[in-house]
Amino acid sequence: MSQRATRLLHLLEALGGRRRPVAGARLAEDLGVSLRTLYRDIATLREQGADILGDPGVGYLLRPGFLLPPLNFSEDELEALALGARWVTRQPDRALAQAAERAMTRIGATLPASTRLSIETSGLLVPTPSQTPPDAPWLPTLRLGIRLEHVLRMHYADGQGQATQRLIWPFAMAFMEGLGMLAAWCELRRDFRHFRADRVIALADTGERYPSRRHVLIKRWRAATGYGLDS
Repeated sequence: MSQRATRLLHLLEALGGRRRPVAGARLAEDLGVSLRTLYRDIATLREQGADILGDPGVGYLLRPGFLLPPLNFSEDELEALALGARWVTRQPDRALAQAAERAMTRIGATLPASTRLSIETSGLLVPTPSQTPPDAPWLPTLRLGIRLEHVLRMHYADGQGQATQRLIWPFAMAFMEGLGMLAAWCELRRDFRHFRADRVIALADTGERYPSRRHVLIKRWRAATGYGLDS
């Protein structure tokens, strides 16, 4: 681990768990760095996504939800992350693909130059899909619906091309080459249903939370169908 990466990790640890802002001078003293170095490190962490509140003379507070995972990763773990990110960039969800690219850029920024070069040129490649996945601009809505446990209004075409409007409780999405599959509770059928991604015409978030929890639906779904998609 580089000296700079170690210093950033120590700064995160110093900020973590605090409920009130801590003065920059105090942080610099605790970490054994100059105030100028501290300000530069805080700016670096902010660029990498750390939600650090505060300014010089006011104090600093790290809002929950930010970790800097690559600092303690082995090269095997970093290669696995890079390979997974490359696979995500080949999926039709452009927002998710761009998030994967940003995540790997942030991870790379914390690594020593030699390690970063090794990961970027590892030779572990993701094959190009045999067919171009259909455009699916509704995927971010689906992912948010799954995350927030929201009821979605779906415009869907069956195998004969007949379109229907449905209210669904989405809880899982499987990404497979050439075909994605959505698992949800369908209010129309009053049962679990699987929907092919290439037959979804549109999705809209109703903003309403469905009357169950996602993990409960997944448990019921597995018991009812025998499926065991990794979650």
